[in-house]
Amino acid sequence: MTLLLIDGDIIAYKAAAGGETPINWGDGLWTLHSFEQDIAIRLDDAISKLVNEAPVQDCIIALSDRENYRKELASYYKANRSNVRKPILLQWAKDYMANKYNTIIYRRLEADDVLGILGTANEDTIIWSEDKDLQTVPARHWIDGEVVTISEQEADYNFYYQTLVGDSTDNYKGCPSIGSVKAKAILDEDCSWGAVVKAFKSKGLSEEVALENARLARILRNGEYNTDTGEVTLWNT
Repeated sequence: MTLLLIDGDIIAYKAAAGGETPINWGDGLWTLHSFEQDIAIRLDDAISKLVNEAPVQDCIIALSDRENYRKELASYYKANRSNVRKPILLQWAKDYMANKYNTIIYRRLEADDVLGILGTANEDTIIWSEDKDLQTVPARHWIDGEVVTISEQEADYNFYYQTLVGDSTDNYKGCPSIGSVKAKAILDEDCSWGAVVKAFKSKGLSEEVALENARLARILRNGEYNTDTGEVTLWNT
């Protein structure tokens, strides 16, 4: 049986955000309201659509834990989100999925990591996520209505690329002044950790800085996490 590994964080956020309705009461007063039943319908519809369209028989929903080991590596990781309002029923949406579907949460990990670990541990899986970070995972992916197999070589290229360009959404910077074009030029010439380090050193930064960015960018794969202890094997060269 082939399973679709679904990024539940994205499904939950989109359902909860889309289910909020603003009301203008006049005299400058606005409120937001959201109905649990509406969120449940949005969640069920999104999940059933994915499972019905992909060549799978069932699914596993991956959700992030409240703890996050990356914040132990770098206090600034996702610090830009601390004051951003979350949809009213976001946690309710996650709880709903956890109660209704086959859902996995690994201690201290993000949903991305759960997908990466499961997707590289079992060939009878296909990963779905709208997050481009998952393309650093060598596995089968459901992208734009088709199964795309990302090889280990392609995944490592994407991983080094992410390390170089950083991720403003997750608040790590990568290598200064290295954008998409420069990163691809570097890796097309030499797709290696040495080339990544060389780029960082050209900007006056050490290999330790490059390694910190790499560890923040790394989506965990099978063998890089102990489900019994919750310990992460940090990526190393």
